[in-house]
Amino acid sequence: MNERMKKAIIGGAVLGILCVIGAFIRSGFSASPIFVFSLWYNRVLLGLIVGAPWRHTDRLRALFRGALLGLFVSFAFYSTIGFQDPISFVAGIIYGVLLEEWLIRTSH
Repeated sequence: MNERMKKAIIGGAVLGILCVIGAFIRSGFSASPIFVFSLWYNRVLLGLIVGAPWRHTDRLRALFRGALLGLFVSFAFYSTIGFQDPISFVAGIIYGVLLEEWLIRTSH
């Protein structure tokens, strides 16, 4: 496993924790453990996919790739929960961009 992928998986896990905290707060602390784990795991998968050894490209294209990957990965979760958490869906798109930005900044 290359360094980029390791960083992205760790970043996805950390962002997943933030996402889970937000989901707990939005649900009035009543979110089920299965929902919470699934949301966290979705963010770890997002890190895995963003961290894949993609072809090097310029910053703008990399950020767009992060948004697109965030959209695809988050849509998988969003659709399986019956389209009930649009905030988490949008957050996944933003997290894809944040992961790419973090990987760009730490790659030097």
